[in-house]
Amino acid sequence: MSEKIVQLLYRSQRNWLASAGKTDAEECVSAPCPACLEEHRAKLHYFIHRAQPIHLVLPAFPAKSPNRTKVLGDLPDLGEYVGLSALQSLCDYIGHFHRSGARITICSDGHVFGDVVGVADDVVTGYRASLARMIAGARWPSLELYGLDDAFGGTDYPRLRGVLELEYAPPVAELKKSVRTDIGTRTLFNGIHRFMFEDAVGVKGDTVSRTALRNESKELAYRTISRSNAWSRVVAERFPRAIRLSIHPQSPHSGKIGVRLLRTEDAWLTPWHGVVLDDGTKLSLVKKWDAEKIHASVVWRNGRPSHFVDPRPALTS
Repeated sequence: MSEKIVQLLYRSQRNWLASAGKTDAEECVSAPCPACLEEHRAKLHYFIHRAQPIHLVLPAFPAKSPNRTKVLGDLPDLGEYVGLSALQSLCDYIGHFHRSGARITICSDGHVFGDVVGVADDVVTGYRASLARMIAGARWPSLELYGLDDAFGGTDYPRLRGVLELEYAPPVAELKKSVRTDIGTRTLFNGIHRFMFEDAVGVKGDTVSRTALRNESKELAYRTISRSNAWSRVVAERFPRAIRLSIHPQSPHSGKIGVRLLRTEDAWLTPWHGVVLDDGTKLSLVKKWDAEKIHASVVWRNGRPSHFVDPRPALTS
């Protein structure tokens, strides 16, 4: 049973290749080896033998990007809805093999680094409240939200971030060394840096040079990863037996499994950094500017922009 479930989890994983050459880790992308699966299988055994719901944790769904050339607004839209639905479907599928089913704790990390990425705490709070309403309205029983306030208590987020940094964050100098020496950390840094630079260009592009923005976003990327690592340590401490999922691509031998929420050509793209494009046959995640390039139209639902419709299939049919 654990073998079937871990293979299911790996089926929709996000991976990065260890190098350009042929390596054992690269081979594991298409066919996970025993070393890939062993840590996850051991955790699955704990829940299966006790006939308990399998517990998975996913730090994700922080807040919408402040870059309005990438997203439709501050609140969740069809991207979040489809992403959450995919997580519920994953739990449903696990329930086919394991009668007790599964549950996912979404460790929403917007308050963890909102000040670093330029999203105010009240905007993060509004985003999370909307997520909670979405989960309740859709009646997804296997999903729950957990945030910085749940971990430390209270809503004085600057103070809570201070506690997080003081007690859990690795030194930035240590992180910079890891970026230079470890391919996994370097891959993560490059992905986060790209997003930070895109957001900086979208927000300040008309007033600051791209070189200055690139340098600024590099330092912010280090701070974001430092905070993210600190939050990851909190999550591991609070949920030590849970299977660790990640929204970012992971090495095949990582202790985390990278999960893909929607179809997208960009392995790093998430619902909070993009928009949904409906071409009439499938839903894909793209950046807002890419939808606008093809003159896609915005669909509104419940008084808010929801997603884009791709006009090209209709024009060629």
